[in-house]
Amino acid sequence: MSAAQKIPSSLSRLYARPGFLLRRAHQISAAVFEDACRDLGLTPAQFGVLTVLQAHPGMGQSSLARALGFDKVTVLRVLRGLQARGFVTRGPAEENRRNVSVSLTAEGELLLQQAQKPAEKAYKRLMAPLDKQQQEQLLELLQLLTGELEEEARAAFVPPRCQFRVRPRKSAPVCLVACRTRP
Repeated sequence: MSAAQKIPSSLSRLYARPGFLLRRAHQISAAVFEDACRDLGLTPAQFGVLTVLQAHPGMGQSSLARALGFDKVTVLRVLRGLQARGFVTRGPAEENRRNVSVSLTAEGELLLQQAQKPAEKAYKRLMAPLDKQQQEQLLELLQLLTGELEEEARAAFVPPRCQFRVRPRKSAPVCLVACRTRP
C-alpha cells in the first residue's frame, strides 16, 4: 500500500488545497534561500528589502512595506535587524519629516552584491524540478492568481514607480521616491 492510500480522505483534500500547497511551497522556498545565503545570514525578506532600497534609495518606510507586500510591523522588524547589523540607515524623510526614509549603507550595498550569486543558486534549486515551460507556466499562474486576488491580501502590494515633479527653482525633475532613474 502506498503512502497516498494510507492518508484519510479528509487529509487528502486538505493536502490538495491550493492554500496548503502555496504555504508549503513558500516554506520550501524560504528554506532553500536561507540555506544558499547561510554564510551571509540573509533571509528572503531581508534580501527583498535590500533589493528595493538599492533601486529606490531613501524610500519611505511605508512605501517600502507596500513595495514588498509586507505589513508595517513586518517591515519594521526586518529594518531593525538590518539597521542593527549596519546595512541600512533610517531617518526623517526630506519631503516630510514625520515620515521615515530608509537607505542602504555601503555595507548593505556590499551584502546585496555578495548575495546575488547565492540568491540565483537558490532560485535555480527551487525551480529545478520543473522544465523551462513548466517554470514559465508556474510563474504566469502565480502572477495571475496574485494579480486577480490582490484585493483579498492583508497587506497591500504596490510596486514602486518613478513619479517625477519639478521643484521650484530647480531645473531638473526630481523623483518623488528618490530612485536612481531620470525622466
